[in-house]
Amino acid sequence: MKFEKPLTISQLLEIIPHEVVVKGNASNVMSGMNEIHSVEAGDLSFVDIPKYYEKTLSSEASVILINKETDCPEGKTLIITNDPFGDYVQVVRHFVHFHPQTELIHPNAVIGENTIIQPNTFIGENVVIGKNCIIHANVSIYSDTVIGDNVIIHSGAVIGADAYYFQKRTDGWKKLESCGHTVIGNDVEVGCGVMIDRGVSGVTYIGDGTKFDNLTQVGHDTYIGKRCLISAMCAIAGCTRIEDDCIIWGKSAVNKDLVVARNTTLLAFSAIDKSVTEENTVLLGIPAYDARKRWKEIACGRMLPELVEEVERLKAEIEKLKK
Repeated sequence: MKFEKPLTISQLLEIIPHEVVVKGNASNVMSGMNEIHSVEAGDLSFVDIPKYYEKTLSSEASVILINKETDCPEGKTLIITNDPFGDYVQVVRHFVHFHPQTELIHPNAVIGENTIIQPNTFIGENVVIGKNCIIHANVSIYSDTVIGDNVIIHSGAVIGADAYYFQKRTDGWKKLESCGHTVIGNDVEVGCGVMIDRGVSGVTYIGDGTKFDNLTQVGHDTYIGKRCLISAMCAIAGCTRIEDDCIIWGKSAVNKDLVVARNTTLLAFSAIDKSVTEENTVLLGIPAYDARKRWKEIACGRMLPELVEEVERLKAEIEKLKK
């Protein structure tokens, strides 16, 4: 998320409701805020999990909320606090506010020429929809969503809902408030009941020409490239990057924080649990790997009953020979 105007360290400290320790460059100015997966130069970010300390400290972030006493990297500012997550959420809430809406289409929504909006569709604040689109009945398009030209969105789809991002605390799960948005390119088709979450602080992006079948979930801050086919009932977790021309067949899943190489095909009922680095691959299974190898293993598995019978027969013959 980008701020309307730069935020100084002193202004940040006014937002945080308790004592903190400031280390490093106290004159840094923040142009926005992002969690670690989307961070850019000039951003405020946070870290409170040891396995992400090094990644965050070496990131592009200019100001970091952290719960560890450590040396400050050159040029950065560390804000040492007992609750980086909570303080980060406090800053989000300072800048982002929920505005209740009484009309189906917000007055400041921009809708392009020849775009058709069917009845009972909700369009939120700061939404931009391009030309020649068809938005079918009972679609919900949350605030800060950008949709390109020639897009079709079918009934029941929800675009730009909050990121599914929670942290476990002693008193329950605490939500990282979403302040990102959703961008859908040109010539995209979104099936019935498809859910595309907004970025938690960055962008969830759908490339030109990508097509979704019904009942698919796309997590926060995920990038899906051009001309991809995503079949029915798939689940794509947050912060994942799927390159151009990929095909994901029905009831398949892609885990979080992965990269899937261009022109990958994931066959039905499969799941990717690690990045796919080689282009033009066909994958199958849970976890998914080379489909030809997987089919051979399945074929061998079908032969097991006969092989067991053969082994038992041979064992019996050996026992006879021994006697």
